[in-house]
Amino acid sequence: MALETAVTRLLGLEAPIVQAPIGGLSNPRLAAAVSNAGGLGMIAIGFLQPDAIRESIGAARELTDKPFGINLIIDEPQDERLGIALEEGVKFISFFWGDPAPYLHAVHAGGALASLTTGSAAEAKRAVDDGVDVIVAQGWEAGGHVWGEVSTLALVPVVVDAIAPTPVIAAGGITDGRGLAAVLALGAGAAWMGTRFVAAEETPTHPDYVARVLDARETDTFHGSLFDVGWPNAAHRVLRNQTIEAWLAAGRPPSGQRPGEGEVIAHRADGSEIVRYSSMSPRTGTTGDVDALSLWAGQGVGLVHEVLPAGEIVRRVTAQAEAILGELSAGS
Repeated sequence: MALETAVTRLLGLEAPIVQAPIGGLSNPRLAAAVSNAGGLGMIAIGFLQPDAIRESIGAARELTDKPFGINLIIDEPQDERLGIALEEGVKFISFFWGDPAPYLHAVHAGGALASLTTGSAAEAKRAVDDGVDVIVAQGWEAGGHVWGEVSTLALVPVVVDAIAPTPVIAAGGITDGRGLAAVLALGAGAAWMGTRFVAAEETPTHPDYVARVLDARETDTFHGSLFDVGWPNAAHRVLRNQTIEAWLAAGRPPSGQRPGEGEVIAHRADGSEIVRYSSMSPRTGTTGDVDALSLWAGQGVGLVHEVLPAGEIVRRVTAQAEAILGELSAGS
């Protein structure tokens, strides 16, 4: 059976899998590999300079002739970055962490589709009423920055019901074909997967970070707003580490009074400093105390056991979901 859904039809996909933008680990090679395998690759451009945006989109286009998208964090004005993406012909624009309404006319005038990541049915309904084309329903199991406080299992069906027939992509805790089959059964048209692609061959994840992901259990994540340098007052989910444990042992003091506040604990590949509590992704080339940094991961991390090519991840997850849904259909 083919996993054709409202999302795959709308976005021109062969597999109902969207690679979450995964912030600082996002790159054209990963996005192209996912798209070439039939899913939708994504590139995060919310913090890139104009030349870097054009370079990233151009590099992805050299590697794939399939659809891919870009992601914008909209807690600050993003008109220029959006304009560049549309000029470069990107047809899927993902918005997160704010109100996309001011940007929707430009998106549609540029011949593109807009999605918004939401944490409640009411927010999803407002977004659709404003003109958003696709809703990403993000459960709080998700890794990285987390917008809402409702679990994926509870959130997805109420969002589906609230905005039908607008397509829904489910996010949060989905790392294998069982998760994909589950959210398709809930009414979603695709899965939005981030943590699984942290351990993809094409992702420039620091080896120590990869090792932590592969060794992690489902109980090893922490949800809070601790890693706030560069992105304050923003809830997120990370792997528990020494920075978190020291803060908990100190009695959870507020920002400004935390253990090691302002301490330089690592350096980026370009030599720039990384202080404790920074909101950044440890990449290949990062040096220093990597385990003390923000190791983004969702609760589905306990199912990630090996590094694979991104295309193989898409194929395995899709095939497993097809088999499960086929078995369920045959037994009905």
